Amino acid sequence: MTNNKKHKSNGHNHGAAGQVVHVQFSHPAASAVAIAGTFNDWQPEHTPMVAVGEGRWLKDLVLPPGTYEYLFVADGKWLADPLAAHAVPNPFGGVNSVITVPKDREANGRRNRRRHRAGL
Repeated sequence: MTNNKKHKSNGHNHGAAGQVVHVQFSHPAASAVAIAGTFNDWQPEHTPMVAVGEGRWLKDLVLPPGTYEYLFVADGKWLADPLAAHAVPNPFGGVNSVITVPKDREANGRRNRRRHRAGL
């Protein structure tokens, strides 16, 4: 997951400004992929991902600052994010991936540095 930009509330965060978090996942054999986590009460049906071809799946989430645990659900199988920088043990013997959405001031600095590195 990567944080991209500030975005107005999507109605699920009680009016707090959120940031767009770009989620990508690769699973060439999957016919359906969703993302479930603490941001959607672990309900994968609420957050399906979009197939963009060649086994790649994308989704943009709007999340307020905070720390979130999540997993991908590919054809019913719960999978950790192989690109996640952090993970924590879960009660089922596996791990949950973790993303931290920084406060606006911190995000602005990170976004600017990331754009500079990417040459945008």
